Amino acid sequence: MLRVPITLTNCDREPIHIPGAIQPYGFLLCLDPTTRRIVQASANTGTLIGLAAESLLYGGLDQLLGPERLAEIEGLLEGLTHAPKLLGARLDAVAGQPFYKVILHRYDELLWLEFEPVTETNAAPLDLSFLNGALGQMLAASKVQEFCQHAVEQVRAITGFDRVAIYRFAADESGEIIAEAIREDLSPWLGLHYPASDLPQQARAMYLKNWLRFIPSATYTPVPLVPVNNPVTNRPPDMTHAALRSVSPLHLEYLRNMGSAATMTISLINQGRLWGMITCHHLTPRLVSYELRELCQFIGKTFSALLPSKEQHDEDEYLLRIRAQQARLFEHASAHNNFVDGLHQEATTVMDVFECGGAAIYFDDDLVTVGATPTPAQIRELIAWLQTNAKTDVFCTNSYPALNPAGVALRATASGFIAAALTDAPRNYLLWFRPELVRTVTWAGQQEKAKVLTDGQMFLSPRQSFEAWKELVENTAAPWKPVEIAAAREIRLHISDLRFKVFNELQARAQSLARLNSELERSNDELDSFAYVASHDLKEPLRGIHNYSLFLLEDYADRLDAEGVHKLETLVRLSQRMEGLIESLLQLSRVGRTDLVVADVNLNQVLAEVAELLQPRFEQTNTVLTVVGPLPTVRADGVRLQEVFHNLIVNGMKYNDKPAKTVMVGLAPPEATAGTAEAVPGGEFYTFYVRDNGIGIEARHQVNIFKLFKRLHAQDKYDGGTGAGLAIAKKMVEKHGGSLWVESVPGQGATFYFTLPKSL
Repeated sequence: MLRVPITLTNCDREPIHIPGAIQPYGFLLCLDPTTRRIVQASANTGTLIGLAAESLLYGGLDQLLGPERLAEIEGLLEGLTHAPKLLGARLDAVAGQPFYKVILHRYDELLWLEFEPVTETNAAPLDLSFLNGALGQMLAASKVQEFCQHAVEQVRAITGFDRVAIYRFAADESGEIIAEAIREDLSPWLGLHYPASDLPQQARAMYLKNWLRFIPSATYTPVPLVPVNNPVTNRPPDMTHAALRSVSPLHLEYLRNMGSAATMTISLINQGRLWGMITCHHLTPRLVSYELRELCQFIGKTFSALLPSKEQHDEDEYLLRIRAQQARLFEHASAHNNFVDGLHQEATTVMDVFECGGAAIYFDDDLVTVGATPTPAQIRELIAWLQTNAKTDVFCTNSYPALNPAGVALRATASGFIAAALTDAPRNYLLWFRPELVRTVTWAGQQEKAKVLTDGQMFLSPRQSFEAWKELVENTAAPWKPVEIAAAREIRLHISDLRFKVFNELQARAQSLARLNSELERSNDELDSFAYVASHDLKEPLRGIHNYSLFLLEDYADRLDAEGVHKLETLVRLSQRMEGLIESLLQLSRVGRTDLVVADVNLNQVLAEVAELLQPRFEQTNTVLTVVGPLPTVRADGVRLQEVFHNLIVNGMKYNDKPAKTVMVGLAPPEATAGTAEAVPGGEFYTFYVRDNGIGIEARHQVNIFKLFKRLHAQDKYDGGTGAGLAIAKKMVEKHGGSLWVESVPGQGATFYFTLPKSL
């Protein structure tokens, strides 16, 4: 027999509320509400009770029931609505007097009486203690997930179905299995998703009207009504509230494809909206009694009544988690000198505040990413797009490709995103990403093939609908919740406030440092002036003391005793030392006060002049000077450099107890500049060394030796001296923008390093 092709379009138009047939596990009688006469009957009455449907038409219920039951039914019919009422009745007028449960309701200008037989496959009777415990569990559950799990376990315990699951609808009306209770040997469905088209719109409307739908056998043959049309209205009756109503052939095919021989669904309704369903499945046909189905419906209604409070609890808990993560993130950002480090380097990152796949921080053209994100080049292109198209401080979308065709390339990581622009820098952004929804869920049965007739006509199977759904939601991420958008906005404001606060603090510090530097510079100038004036003015009277002491020794030594002569000699020596100290102080102040005379200086020539000047002392002290050259030409003050080399070479000779003394001068390799890069940014400098084989310097003294007038030995050792030479050399090098330091091991000599910029 040729079947009419079914498509996603006409599936939604299928008149499932007027099938004109029932399921065969019971039989149906429709009565005229005025005459109480049977106007329609299901065609299986002959099979079930031995009375053909045609023979029952236009007769009364006395063909089946005795006077006592008739009176009871008549009492129930008064005030009857579409809400069903149940009556247990023995069919006294039928051979064998079978016992049936009669379900009564009034709808579409008819009285409906549905007869379900009592069989051995009915489940156990109601256990009130179980019901009490079940309700207690539902009330006690604090999370929606826990709430759902209790519900499926309770329904499975009541009905004995092999599998009971909760199927929750998303905003796009697709669904996901979020809880299930199953027989141990069955494969789980938990986490599977189903396209919205798997449940047509008219079916959703029916689930809002009927809390429970029951199919004890998915392989049944529908039983038509006799006649199919209501004789009064001349159309099929509306069977919306009939428990025996036959279901869509498509739905039966769907069940068979799923491997379900029996099924029951219970609607879960949240504030007038179909939130989800409790769906039950059995591998073999299964008849569940009406009483137990009513109990399951009671659980579904109780679940629906409690659901808003459970969802609110979950939302409140999620909001609290967001708040807690925000607080930790703000603490980290405030604790770091660079707030960007605080957003990604700690245990709680900007990505952890709410649910997302990855996050990015774009600040001052630097990009930091956390988690799964687009490439840096893609993020920069996205920011350029935001500059042109995002007119709000916080912009969000769950389908970037729908706004920008170039976004298709980002869908694996960023089909959706939130972008928060920092207020004071429009090109600086915090971004959160979500991947394409199709890539993050498991779609039930998507690998199955569609069924096709030999003539090429395609019939809708449950999994064909996946491809149609996929076309609707490709390039789409899970939508952003209002609390997540609000959290992004708060983070943006906090970071902006933090940056403003840091800016003010830095500005205040900069002003304070500028003031201190100005005062320090003035103090240094005054100190240099004082040192210059003091040393210059002291030299003349000191020279007079020195000269008069010499005159006394020359003219009056023969008149003084030995002690007097010794005191005059001491006065001469002390005045000479004082003059040396004053000269050193004057020279040091002159270095600070005098500008450098910069020119191209050939250091080979400088060393030659120093060596020529010191040649007599080299011969006197048995010192050999070696210049490892050639040395470069530098931009510097030649006179000052000559003094630096002179002081360092003299030190190498003076502090040396070896019979054969050596001093070596040369250009150091780059690795010798460790710790000196601060002196010349970028490392653009030469490093020179002056190495001797003298007594060496202990590590604890290697800083102090550069202090003014600091000597490590007694005045009468190592040829005396004022202790100002190294301080003067250091100041001269620093005046050029370089650094001077020493490396030494006692007894093994010392190496003095100093740096000079390659350009000045």
